[in-house]
Amino acid sequence: MRLSAMQLDRAVGAILASAAGDALGSRYEFGPALPDSLTPEFGVGCFGHDVGEWTDDTSMALPILMQLAEGHTLDDPHALARILADWREWARTAKDVGTQTRGVLSHLDDDATEDAARAVSENAHRRTGRSGGNGSLMRTGPVALGYLDRSPADLAAAAGRVAQLTHWEPDNVDACALWCLAIRHAVLTGELDIRGQLAWVPADRRARWAEIIDEATAPGIHPRDFTPGNGWVVRAFQGALAAISGAVSLRDALERAVRGGGDTDTVAAIAGSLAGAIWGGSALPLSFRRRLHGWPGVDANELTRLAVLAARHGRSDGEGWPMADRATVYAGSDHLFPHPHDEDVWIGSLAALDRLPDEVDAVVSLCRIGRAQMPADAESIQVWLVDQPDRNANLDRVLADAADMVAELRREGKRVFLHCAEGRSRTSAVAALYGARHRGIPLDQAWDDVRRTLPGFAPQQFLREAVARLAQRGAATRGSARITP
Repeated sequence: MRLSAMQLDRAVGAILASAAGDALGSRYEFGPALPDSLTPEFGVGCFGHDVGEWTDDTSMALPILMQLAEGHTLDDPHALARILADWREWARTAKDVGTQTRGVLSHLDDDATEDAARAVSENAHRRTGRSGGNGSLMRTGPVALGYLDRSPADLAAAAGRVAQLTHWEPDNVDACALWCLAIRHAVLTGELDIRGQLAWVPADRRARWAEIIDEATAPGIHPRDFTPGNGWVVRAFQGALAAISGAVSLRDALERAVRGGGDTDTVAAIAGSLAGAIWGGSALPLSFRRRLHGWPGVDANELTRLAVLAARHGRSDGEGWPMADRATVYAGSDHLFPHPHDEDVWIGSLAALDRLPDEVDAVVSLCRIGRAQMPADAESIQVWLVDQPDRNANLDRVLADAADMVAELRREGKRVFLHCAEGRSRTSAVAALYGARHRGIPLDQAWDDVRRTLPGFAPQQFLREAVARLAQRGAATRGSARITP
């Protein structure tokens, strides 16, 4: 299967948005439901996780993602054994490990096999009569990325197989299968359709799951309606689905999930994996992305790389992205100039990364960059923006977000380099928008000033039109603000 740019964006979204929901919800974990008037913010988690640091939800998802990114499948017992080994390594120093998960992992040897884990998981269930915690659903998102070109039956089987490494109960098997199938469908189509996945649940359990889904998607429903007991996989499933079904954007879905209260990081991580697959990684605010980090010492840029590789079965594209140390630098495109409206912002091309002024301490990249192409001491903000019409699911949001990020970095006192591959189209568009949106420059003048600055100035028409829309909206908003009593 050859994934389109927007499908690949949605595959990335399944990973990024889950990590963002996890980190956002960490601050509010085990707390009460929150009012709609409160906007959740990143903060220190109740187990001591840092601002923007994900918790066990994403930490347990990452070994699954990494196996897929290396080109392995989850049908391979050796890949599952590697996942188990990584989970055990993580659990040794983790700030928090779920009760059911810790119980299983603590009974495994360092070289434990899939069969050993399944035996411990099943025995724990038989002994207590239940193993329906939400710890399997919280980490299941990456599974879908390895099965975008496989049958739904294969994906449902893999999701259940990974779930039962720690959580044996059939509710976990069904919830993980449904969620992964919905993610697969969303990545491929951009649509939410969880009812359409019921065919892959065992026939004698479909009616119950249909009722569970109906409850979570009823008009006016909210995640807080499922807060009591959302440590149970079914309630967490419903809370996450309610967050998505009532949302108008990716950020709204994450915030709704957190406002539900209770096990907020997990419900928001679950919601994020499906919401990100619907809206795409490019819909996640850059202000969220730049804060994300966690075990095993990776950030949002690395999550993006791993997600792309997982969706492509470990293979890079024809130019070596995202594995190559250096992205292609085009001859004659080495441009580096001060922004005409802000001398502490530089604008140019990919080639200029090799000769940035020492004072530049943040880089906003509007194109692909190589793994070793960034200066080591500069913050890297990587923006998903394709320089072709009809290949950006969130074009206006991304352009505005990029310009706003430059402004945010400048407010922090950073000196910024803004670039695309050749310093022609995307750089021109965002540079002009930054001048109009944040420096008070009339848009026509902003375009002219950037044109005189960049020798290769050639913004594509679809970008010009988007910048015009955004500048017009910004002017209308500022005008309204001036006359509001």
